[in-house]
Amino acid sequence: MWTPENRPRYNRDKLRYPSDLTDEEWSHIELLIPPAKHGGREREVNVREVLNGIMYVLSTSCQWRYIPKDLPPRSTVHGYLQRWQYDGTMANIHHALYVECREQIGREASPTACVIDSQSVKSADLGREERTKGGPALIPTATTPARRSRVRSGISWSIP
Repeated sequence: MWTPENRPRYNRDKLRYPSDLTDEEWSHIELLIPPAKHGGREREVNVREVLNGIMYVLSTSCQWRYIPKDLPPRSTVHGYLQRWQYDGTMANIHHALYVECREQIGREASPTACVIDSQSVKSADLGREERTKGGPALIPTATTPARRSRVRSGISWSIP
């Protein structure tokens, strides 16, 4: 809730970009970032700046090539995003922040209730109805059958 007490907490005017992480936000995420690989070169990039680059792209919906020059190169930011999605780091960050937000508002860390509507039940039914009521069997395939050319048919259309 926007109250005079908590409004300064969400003020992002002093940040370089509104999408940059504050020190408090970074402290929640810092421990979830995996260390550099053992035996390799030392990590030369500032991981917080990489995360700021990811947040910039996500918040502005800009193309990768339009990442500002004061952030790490787009190939570095994109490479880290792909790596973190692959190894589950992004999912771990999301889960940790999700749990923390639920606990801040006084709820259990994981929800205990579930809502199932009739549409969900219908789409989960994989029985006979799927084939007869517009399921995947009625979706046309991506390829079309090749047409026979007149040249291959052996019939000459030219007049001698």
